[in-house]
Amino acid sequence: MEPTPELSPHHAYPDHWEADVVLRDGGTARIRPITTEDAERLVSFYEQVSDESKYYRFFAPYPRLSDRDVHRFTHHDYVDRVGLAVTIGGEFIGTVRFDRINDQGRPASAPADEAEVAFLVQDAHQGRGVASALLEHIAAVARERGIRRFAAEVLPANNKMIKVFRDAGYTQQRSFEDGSVHLTLDLEPTEKSLAVQRGREQRAEARSVQRLLAPGSVAVIGTGRTPGGVGRTVLRNLLAAGFTGRTYAVNRAFDEGLATLDGVPAHRSLGEIDERVDLAVIAVPAHRVPEAVADCGEHGVQGLVVLSAGYAERGSAGRELQRELVRQARSYGMRIIGPNAFGIINTAESVRLNASLAPESPARGRIGLFTQSGAIGIALLSGLHRRGAGLSSFISAGNRADVSGNDFLQYSFEDQDTDVALLYLESLGNPRKFTRLARRTAAVKPVVVVKGARHSGTNPPGHAVPVSRIPDATVSALMRQAGVIRVDTVTEMVDAGLLLAGQPLPAGPRVAILGNSESLGLLTYDACLAEGLRPRPPRDLTTAASPQDFRDALAEALADGTCDAVIVTAIPWVGENGEAETGDGEVLAAALRGAAAGGPAKPVAVVHVEIGGLAEALAAASSTAAPRTRPTTLAGRPAAAPGAPTGAAPATATAPTGPGTEAPPETAGAAGTTEPAGTTEPEAAGPPARPGRIPAYPAAERAVRAMAEAVKYAQWRRQAATPGKVPEFLDETTDEPGAAALIDTLLGPAPDPRGRPLTHDEARELLGRYGIPVRPTLPAPDPEAAVAAAARLGYPVALKTTAPHLRHRADLGGVRLDLTDEDALRRAYAEVTELLGKPAELLPVVQSMAPRGVDTVVRASIDAAAGAVLSFGLAGAPSELLGDTAHRLVPATDRDAAELIRLIKAAPVLFGWRGSAPVDTPALEELLLRLSRLVDDHPEVVSVALEPVVVAPQGLTVLGATVRLAPPPPRGDLGPRRLPNY
Repeated sequence: MEPTPELSPHHAYPDHWEADVVLRDGGTARIRPITTEDAERLVSFYEQVSDESKYYRFFAPYPRLSDRDVHRFTHHDYVDRVGLAVTIGGEFIGTVRFDRINDQGRPASAPADEAEVAFLVQDAHQGRGVASALLEHIAAVARERGIRRFAAEVLPANNKMIKVFRDAGYTQQRSFEDGSVHLTLDLEPTEKSLAVQRGREQRAEARSVQRLLAPGSVAVIGTGRTPGGVGRTVLRNLLAAGFTGRTYAVNRAFDEGLATLDGVPAHRSLGEIDERVDLAVIAVPAHRVPEAVADCGEHGVQGLVVLSAGYAERGSAGRELQRELVRQARSYGMRIIGPNAFGIINTAESVRLNASLAPESPARGRIGLFTQSGAIGIALLSGLHRRGAGLSSFISAGNRADVSGNDFLQYSFEDQDTDVALLYLESLGNPRKFTRLARRTAAVKPVVVVKGARHSGTNPPGHAVPVSRIPDATVSALMRQAGVIRVDTVTEMVDAGLLLAGQPLPAGPRVAILGNSESLGLLTYDACLAEGLRPRPPRDLTTAASPQDFRDALAEALADGTCDAVIVTAIPWVGENGEAETGDGEVLAAALRGAAAGGPAKPVAVVHVEIGGLAEALAAASSTAAPRTRPTTLAGRPAAAPGAPTGAAPATATAPTGPGTEAPPETAGAAGTTEPAGTTEPEAAGPPARPGRIPAYPAAERAVRAMAEAVKYAQWRRQAATPGKVPEFLDETTDEPGAAALIDTLLGPAPDPRGRPLTHDEARELLGRYGIPVRPTLPAPDPEAAVAAAARLGYPVALKTTAPHLRHRADLGGVRLDLTDEDALRRAYAEVTELLGKPAELLPVVQSMAPRGVDTVVRASIDAAAGAVLSFGLAGAPSELLGDTAHRLVPATDRDAAELIRLIKAAPVLFGWRGSAPVDTPALEELLLRLSRLVDDHPEVVSVALEPVVVAPQGLTVLGATVRLAPPPPRGDLGPRRLPNY
């Protein structure tokens, strides 16, 4: 919003303070600075506030605002006096302001770092979390303006406002003075305040999706008058699914005398409907959508599913239409699925919603499905239906202009009807948030992801998201770190989803294989080895095996304590007459289900070839168990999820591990609400504790791959239960304030936005502040300088070229090692310059020799989308060519560091491969952790490369380091909650 220029401001209108937020009940609102143009809005807002709320705000009866009040509350300098408003439909529903004060409580300017803060929320909107959202944003504004503390005077009877301050999680002091409660809040974010903020975000965003998926009434806008067409198809599907709410057909072209259409009330506009509509499905041409959205907003619709095409997928003009669509919908407090969406489905018995173009509503099940592609959505729905799997919910987001995969994760975490979340994603709008939400969700239920557009280097049409420059392999590694099951195809996603939704998690990688085909058993055995499982020799039941034989063998395998999972292979068996029995798969399915139900809880999968009816009969075992709840512990955290693997050996650093899970905060359940902490929380326990539907696969490789993903996920779950720690390094080797001062000096008062590389000496000094010594190098522009440098450093030395095209390329002859005297150094210098060029081109340096060891590379870099990433690999062309590098998000824990050096394929070289001496891996882990802390503490350090790092049997040596500084990129994941801007 463009303000009228202030008379005496020295700061322009701060449009970056504008934000769309999701409130506690799932509706949206806009937060923005108050301007001089808001006088009438402020007066209108104040008139709708009750006398009691006015009394709480001003400590006295205050029926109306004077002209002087209006002027004071709408004129701000955005530095010492700031006001923010929450708006819906352009009108105020809440305000907050602060005034900078000195130690005596009088108006002041910087460097005073305290401000008095006051809130006012319209009574009709109290209880929606408006004040809590305002506090997050006004606190961020205050920190930006150098304010470190808020002071507030609150009447003792104003319990709601006291609770807002108390539950915010900031460090605070409270006193009772002159009949009021005096509160002082330290605005420095704390672990508790961040947990509270994220807890509120999770509940609000989950609720916003829940409102879309479980409406009490639906209007289809654009329902055709004749059969066919998008709107009429959605109406037909709603009715066919048995939607439990009320349904309306809306089309401005309806004849005035038309009362019903397909048995539901027909109206020309939403204004003709006597009650509020919760969800509107818009199926009109793009140029008519704004009119439909306005109609919805003016009549209280809570959410939209926009099926209409013609937006960002059509180019720049369409992108602008899409942005305006989002702005318009959010201005009314509505969230959008779409545009260009395929629709949504909720199979819950209390809802039975099919507001999509899918001709058949899927069966009820425990799989939640989110897709950014309508075509992929159709394929997935068809594939799941064909294999007898049911869904709990389905969202096809189309252009994903608003509701995204992150929102779906928030919803899935809480949804009692969902045990497994499947997502087909083509873009990650906020990768940092995605990994955080995925980690939290994966701690209680599996998250399976297929990522499209992996190698195109661009975002799909219509997806306005930050462009990530990290390679897809790194994205995959970071997803694995968060517990996400990353697969390559939608077929693999369905395969894994079926196993995880119907079977318990395996306690380990030991797999028993049994069946009536030796060849099929051997194929399964080989596939297990290829996927890193530990298969037992296949048990051949022979082709004469009966269903009872299968049942007995499966029961025996499940009872075997040395087996964690079972794969059954089956081909048509030979009957008494010697002919193959290709039918009657129901008999075999019943035998397998009986054995699985009667044995210990272990996952079972079936590989079958041409056995009619087997897959269908196995799929008939319903997994639609009643919703379950799990109580929280006394500490407020959810109790252990049933279905989590038990009896597993403790995780060790030699096994691939996952990061700690971000458990729900102890107080987040009550933060800013009237709900007491420790109430029961909806369970999201994932795979069932007992076997349900047994998945069947037409190929051994597919069954084994799904089982391997379940094994890796179960291992991650076990290890995530005891998260790693981020070391503090609170010793004399770490000087965080000194590093910060050095960075400020190096960047200067007006840093170049592109940043600057550090010299060798500057990099050494900065890294040394975090206990990372870099072996010094001395320039050698001529032989005499080289000899002088060697004399200073002491023999033996190395002679290295540092020209960019020769750096770290020993294979080109630019590195000479173990030069023990002056003659050897002079010969090497002559050979290098004769072979590669003049010294001025080669930039040779001399460095003292390090103890022999394994050459490695340690890197850290900041990606605009994903955040800071720590990487490790061996030095040399083979590792680079094969992409043998491991990655973890910063800040890294001690477990992450241990994983990094063990995840690369060449890791055995570090642990005594072929009789060589093992290197000092604890020293290497410490180096990784120190570099992680440096980058995490100082976001101005945008890239670091330590190459090579020679790791010896005792200790390590950093021989080379390059560091780049730049103004820190914005960290939206640490600021107040907000929806993406488009």
